[in-house]
Amino acid sequence: MSEKANRVLVVEDDSSLQKMLVMNLKAEGYHVVSVDDGVDALETVRSQRVDAIILDVMLPVVDGFQVCSILRVEGYKMPILFLTAKNSGPERLEGLLLGADDYLGKPFSVDELLLRLARLIEQSKRSSDQGAVGVALDLDVLQIGKGEVRFDQYSIVTHNGLVKKISKREMMLLRLLTSKKGEVVSREEILETIWGYSVYPNTRTIDNYLLSFRKYFEPNPKSPLYFHSVRGVGYRFDNAYRN
Repeated sequence: MSEKANRVLVVEDDSSLQKMLVMNLKAEGYHVVSVDDGVDALETVRSQRVDAIILDVMLPVVDGFQVCSILRVEGYKMPILFLTAKNSGPERLEGLLLGADDYLGKPFSVDELLLRLARLIEQSKRSSDQGAVGVALDLDVLQIGKGEVRFDQYSIVTHNGLVKKISKREMMLLRLLTSKKGEVVSREEILETIWGYSVYPNTRTIDNYLLSFRKYFEPNPKSPLYFHSVRGVGYRFDNAYRN
């Protein structure tokens, strides 16, 4: 198979359904990689090129919602199509809010899945092409007051104009908080998403990150406008203010 073929990751723990999906996708000319749990899904995306993901929600160890959230926080932009027996409004909304591009309830039509997948990949390529020629807006730069975050470069511009490289975890936490502007993000969600499913640091670590963010972006770190702690619950980003 040509290396130019679109590479699709199938994440499904039902072996018969996984085999059926792989067979149909290969028949359509896709290069297919399949795994049956969320841990392997994350490791696959981090280690090889993936152009699109078909992702079951109910997975062992790390479920599909967690996988989607972690990948988006890490900056991966490939289209994600959820497959799930949970097809009610709240579950669909949760998946889309986490960064999924489409949602298909079980049982489903294979033809419909293939059509949706093809459209998602085409839209993703079109967006990438536009970005390459400067047509699309640069969604990897976020203004915070007089400062900015350059997600694709792992760098920031502080409120007083200094350019600074930051760590991967700092960038992931910035992406998580800013993607949920105005919402309180719990300590548990932050630890699970940023530090993973097996190792949790002391929660004081998050407080130290917030202190750093305030030094970077707040005109007065002791009276924050953007990065707020909500006692006993978590943290909130609010970018409604301008300096």
